[in-house]
Amino acid sequence: MIRVVLPAPLRSLARIAGEVELAIDGPATQRAVLDALEARYPMLVGTTRDHATKKRRAFIRFYACGRDLSDEAPDAPLPEPVAAGGEPYLVVGAIAGG
Repeated sequence: MIRVVLPAPLRSLARIAGEVELAIDGPATQRAVLDALEARYPMLVGTTRDHATKKRRAFIRFYACGRDLSDEAPDAPLPEPVAAGGEPYLVVGAIAGG
């Protein structure tokens, strides 16, 4: 099981509390996690990735094991502690302003 932590606005939209646990078929990659998340919570489609291109939205970041995975290839394997369920995959809303 992959543990996913979402920012409060996305948890509210999906009407969930706390972490989400997802079963992933095949290799644990960012694409697999986000595909499974959107399949389970269709109201999240387009919130983390563009509808058509599936590229990460500008103000969304992905982290795991203290690393920023936002610019990694979508099919790169996730760190082993995340794939094993020991560490969560974090979806974080970036803050901008000035």
